[in-house]
Amino acid sequence: MTVGIVGLGLIGGSFAQAATRAGHRVAAWNRTRATSERAVADGAAAAVLEEDMTSAAGRPDLYLVSLPPDAVVPWIDAHQFAFKSGAVVVDATGVKGTICTALRKYAYDDTPWTFVGGHPMAGKEVSGYANATPDLFADASMILTPYPSCGRGPLDMLEAFFRELGFGRVVFTTPEHHDEMIALTSQLAHVVSSAYIQDPLAKEHAGFSAGSFYDMTRVARLNPDIWTELFLDNRAALSSVLGGLVERLAAFKAALDAEDAPRLRELLDRGRAVIESMPPTYKSIARR
Repeated sequence: MTVGIVGLGLIGGSFAQAATRAGHRVAAWNRTRATSERAVADGAAAAVLEEDMTSAAGRPDLYLVSLPPDAVVPWIDAHQFAFKSGAVVVDATGVKGTICTALRKYAYDDTPWTFVGGHPMAGKEVSGYANATPDLFADASMILTPYPSCGRGPLDMLEAFFRELGFGRVVFTTPEHHDEMIALTSQLAHVVSSAYIQDPLAKEHAGFSAGSFYDMTRVARLNPDIWTELFLDNRAALSSVLGGLVERLAAFKAALDAEDAPRLRELLDRGRAVIESMPPTYKSIARR
């Protein structure tokens, strides 16, 4: 299969390397052409994908659009007539509601290609093509948010393809459920990490910190432009889970200020009970 990779940052570059390793022909497109040419020179891609969506590797059967959130819809709109009939187009942004709503117009007309919202649950604290790796998706989840009009054919193909790239599971859901879950499992963690590291004492952590400090601060090293856009695109869901966290933190503070040991122990025990009730799959991921 010929796979078109659109955008060669960390995710797109890793997609290109993983797809090539899996035996697919990869054609790469990047706003900076030199990066596409580097991918070809590195062996991550077989050819550069041109603006008319043709390449020496052939016209792609599958496109993975790994652009910043605000660039995905304009890029797909601009190239809608260049996709070959039967092609499948998947984006890789961290918020699905805004993207899938804007592209719904292609789901219920005579569009000869299929769009499916996607989100690879993988990443690093660093970005850019230079940090891409074919193992980035090992055992990760690939979330797909197809429209109800999508047939099983494209979804079966995508599930098999993403497993070839190393994903441990492919999860099908709605854009709305994706966004509320990602608000909790990803976006809230980035907010907490950023707020936590801003404490004045954090600069003096050397000699006083171990794994807990690293776990809490790892994702504070983010791209503020991209994450600001993601937060605002998902502001309702993120505000809701953030509000719940603020309430729980306030309960801890009140117990401390009142020197209420039974209440403090109760709050801590609630958290312990929740984590102990998690399935084994969560615990294995948490240890990675």
